[in-house]
Amino acid sequence: MATFLYKLGRLAFRRRHFVALIWVALLTLVGVGAASAPTAGSSSFSIPGTEAQKAFDLLDQRFPGMNADGATARVVFKAPAGEKMADAANKAVVERTVKELDTGSEVTSVTDPFKSRSVSKDGTIAYAQVRYEVSGMELKDASKDALEDAAEGARDSGLTVEIGGDALQAVPHTGTTEIIGIAVAAVVLVITFGSLVSAGLPLLTALVGVGIGVASITALASALDLGTTTSTLAMMIGLAVGIDYALFIVSRYRAELAEGRDREEAAGRATGTAGSAVVFAGLTVVIALVGLAVVNIPMLTKMGVAAAGTVAVAVLIALTMVPALLGYAGAKVRPTGHKARWMGGGRAAAKARGVERASAQIGGGVGASAGIGGAVGASPKTPSGGGVAVEKPNMGTRWARFVVRRPVMVLLVAVIGLGAAAIPASSLELGLPDDGSQPTSTTQRRAYDLLSEGFGPGSNGPLMVVVDAKSSSDPKAAVKQVSDEVKDMKGVVTVTPATYNKAGDTAMITVVADSKPSSVATEGVVHEIRGAGPAIEADSDANVLVTGATAMNIDVSQKLDDALVPYLVLVVGLAFLLLIVVFRSVLVPLKAALGFLLSVMAALGAVVAVFQWGWLADMVGVEETGPIMSMMPIFMVGVVFGLAMDYEVFLVTRMREAYVHGERPGQAVVTGFRHGARVVTAAAVIMMAVFAGFIGSSESMVKMIGFGLAVAVLFDAFVVRMAIVPAVLALLGDKAWWLPKWLDRALPNVDVEGEGLRTHGDAAEGAGAERDEELVRV
Repeated sequence: MATFLYKLGRLAFRRRHFVALIWVALLTLVGVGAASAPTAGSSSFSIPGTEAQKAFDLLDQRFPGMNADGATARVVFKAPAGEKMADAANKAVVERTVKELDTGSEVTSVTDPFKSRSVSKDGTIAYAQVRYEVSGMELKDASKDALEDAAEGARDSGLTVEIGGDALQAVPHTGTTEIIGIAVAAVVLVITFGSLVSAGLPLLTALVGVGIGVASITALASALDLGTTTSTLAMMIGLAVGIDYALFIVSRYRAELAEGRDREEAAGRATGTAGSAVVFAGLTVVIALVGLAVVNIPMLTKMGVAAAGTVAVAVLIALTMVPALLGYAGAKVRPTGHKARWMGGGRAAAKARGVERASAQIGGGVGASAGIGGAVGASPKTPSGGGVAVEKPNMGTRWARFVVRRPVMVLLVAVIGLGAAAIPASSLELGLPDDGSQPTSTTQRRAYDLLSEGFGPGSNGPLMVVVDAKSSSDPKAAVKQVSDEVKDMKGVVTVTPATYNKAGDTAMITVVADSKPSSVATEGVVHEIRGAGPAIEADSDANVLVTGATAMNIDVSQKLDDALVPYLVLVVGLAFLLLIVVFRSVLVPLKAALGFLLSVMAALGAVVAVFQWGWLADMVGVEETGPIMSMMPIFMVGVVFGLAMDYEVFLVTRMREAYVHGERPGQAVVTGFRHGARVVTAAAVIMMAVFAGFIGSSESMVKMIGFGLAVAVLFDAFVVRMAIVPAVLALLGDKAWWLPKWLDRALPNVDVEGEGLRTHGDAAEGAGAERDEELVRV
């Protein structure tokens, strides 16, 4: 692996014009494809195997043209103070608005509040329900404009009018915080490298990779039914890993330059060593994202595959475009320890020259032969070489030495701290966001509040009970039995009269609970209705199904919960095998997996504390607390595991490299931190900044994902990888790198630590030494 990537890096460095042309051409091609592709709507939200989905499918068969899963809008009217909706003037405004709404080209039905008894008991609030033949994201702008114009006309007559439902569903925007995240990443890169050019390379390559990934998703969105959230996720993860992977290779390139290698050789070695870590880190992310297919929710599968494709592009760009750009940069990318003049590099160089002159004066009386010997054999880092003091250990080295000396204390503090952060996760409640989680500035949220005020919170998410009485001898009696039993259930406020299909063998009953749609109480009502189904079927041969948006959310949550353990086994198992190949150890991958579980549980605890309990909610912009998005746990498990392995692979491969080359276990840990801690710290800060940038999104799901991933990276990079990993390795010693002999023989040798390159380098250095000796003799 290392040798192949070494050759690839050198080839990209030499043929940089060709490599750059390929990537620019590819970016242009997908950009043109995205610009010419038809506009895509939201991804169809089908959940195979769930009761709610079966009921929707049955309604499509028995009620042709109903479009049960089409968009809905609830136009909510409130009379001015002291008036009633039944007053002649107000009633006329409502009836005129209903007629206006019914003229829409995509409208299938509109209910009149006075005919459907959709007026509150106090007579001050009423609502009309509009059904469309397509989903909210597929609605034409003209239909949305007509809906808003009708509401505005009613407002002009003195009524308070708000619009709820998914008909006005909009494409989520992330706001300016995303740009701030990229700006923070740029600042961190400049501080890390001390050079604008070195800092610009990771940003440039990451933006190219994300551009290719997002443009490809946009071009294929309509054909593959990809939703808008898919590109947002791909952008979020693509930016983070794209910057990190390029950062790893540029950092290793500068280290190779500092050891005296020419630029092409340094590019090859950086790609062969850090590039190997990038390949395997990228593979773990891809495995985690593609593994989301285990859940069997098409939308989630498409999101994972699209994001995995963007990660794969980021890996390819890091291995080819980064070496090519390093060739273009030339001497502008300086060796490790060298900074630009504007960051103090000139002062450091002047100071070094002053020390060298002082050393020359001290040794001035020594003969020419001694001078030659001193020049050849002295080291600028040792006092014996002529006066420069021993190099001061960097912060990573000092921290690693502390951990190696006090591993038990560090391990206990880190584990207890993460355990404390994970405590809120024990009260995790899952659900899917509804209009109640929208900002109070939106008309959807105001409509939600008006409906709660006039009809109770359950009116915002009524349940749809479908009675399939095709096999029953008396369908109407079966439907009446269902209605009567549901009315007597605890937590049920309203049961509407049944609506039959033309054949009279299938009926729909609307049930309103006394609790808000996302509550545990409403979930209990759904389970109670479904629990009564078998007894009803035994009595009347009628099948009872519960559906609607609320029931669908409950089924999704249950499906995700059931899939979590199989997903963990699959993803962690595959990544565990991959890491055994990388590290040639059993305990190191095991430790990596256990550390990941600690960090993801702590991150989930933080998410619960903010979005469910309301701690620091104002700082994050959370206006309404409630259940955690049902796909959050499994999504965090997948994405965080992949990202956590980035740091594990990059940091520990450096330790493995030092151990293989003869260092003691404790010293190998220190060496790994000396070379990798600064880069991993910068990478983690960058990734946190990128993820935190999405907290400003208008979409609650994107906001929650951005916060959860940012916190997870904080815990994993700075607590697990920087504290728990070195502490455990220090305690294990040589045992950390133990591998059964039979397994060692069976595993392929991927040479991530670059042993093959070391042999190659020794041969090259030997040839160089012979040439130097010949020159001296001459």
